[in-house]
Amino acid sequence: MEQFLDKSYLGNTVWMYFMALGIFILGVLIVYVFKKIILSRLEKWAKKTTTTFDDLLIKGAEKSLVPILYFGAFYLALQSLALSVKAEKALHIATVVLLTFYFLKSLTSVLNIAFKSYLRKKEHGEEREKQMRGITTLANVMIWSLGLMFLLDNLGFKISTVIAGLGIGGIAIALAAQAVLGDLFSYFVIFFDRPFEIGDFLVIGDKVGSVEYIGIKTTRIRALGGEQLIFHNTDLTNSRIHNYKKMERRRVVFKIGVIYQTTADNLEKIPKMVKGIIEDQEDAVFDRGHFATFGDFSLNFEFVYYVIGADYVHYMDIQQAINLNIYRKFKENGIEFAYPTQTLFMNKENQ
Repeated sequence: MEQFLDKSYLGNTVWMYFMALGIFILGVLIVYVFKKIILSRLEKWAKKTTTTFDDLLIKGAEKSLVPILYFGAFYLALQSLALSVKAEKALHIATVVLLTFYFLKSLTSVLNIAFKSYLRKKEHGEEREKQMRGITTLANVMIWSLGLMFLLDNLGFKISTVIAGLGIGGIAIALAAQAVLGDLFSYFVIFFDRPFEIGDFLVIGDKVGSVEYIGIKTTRIRALGGEQLIFHNTDLTNSRIHNYKKMERRRVVFKIGVIYQTTADNLEKIPKMVKGIIEDQEDAVFDRGHFATFGDFSLNFEFVYYVIGADYVHYMDIQQAINLNIYRKFKENGIEFAYPTQTLFMNKENQ
């Protein structure tokens, strides 16, 4: 038995291989116990708390820390052996790659969790979280790019030449992609200045619709007709935008024309009559009503009131109720609405 254990393969005895295997198995058992007992208890404790940050943190540890610990057990087992130069180099490369990968993965996860937790506390958190996907994607690309350069540098590659080439190439790309960069900066303006958000109802020139998606380069709007409108972010930041979602109350102006045969008493009644009808409507605030002008075929009244809120359907319901009540009141008081007419006076001369 001793002779078998003392036999040497690749510079290590059989006994040393058994010792390495034992170290690896012991390390795996320790990690397994840590995962099943400690992490499980921490997970149960986190579920009882009101915050979600600790839940996400424990899940992140389970996804990133546990694989590193398993690899650590494998690494310690191999370190107990006499390895060749090539094996040592391969182990070093594998260690650097694995640690860099899981470090970057953990870093991006923590940043995403922090951003989401911060935004959820703000007003319209869910909409801003959707809007922020472009920024998180860009931040992740930058982090992984820097991590890749760090990895290559630690593996012995000369990245100074690569960085210099990227700098020159970056200038050329920036000159060729000015429109893309302009849209990117406009995206940051939209995100931080918040002129509009997902779900807002916008009027841009002759285009009308609700914001569906805000991306790094384009913003997509669902038009009233059902089609999707796609705008460059730069076009939106350079345009005059009417955001009806931000409107706290809507100013409404409408006119009524009555016939010239209407009596003076009825003309005096009309402003008070319409004022009472508007004031009886919920979410409607009367502003003014006047006998405004003498028209070609009608006596014209102008009324102004405000509707509380930005909902267009609610405004139309109120306007419909006002129109119906005005029609009924005019019928009751014998007031006739005007419509285009012409009166022809004929003078018959004696022949």
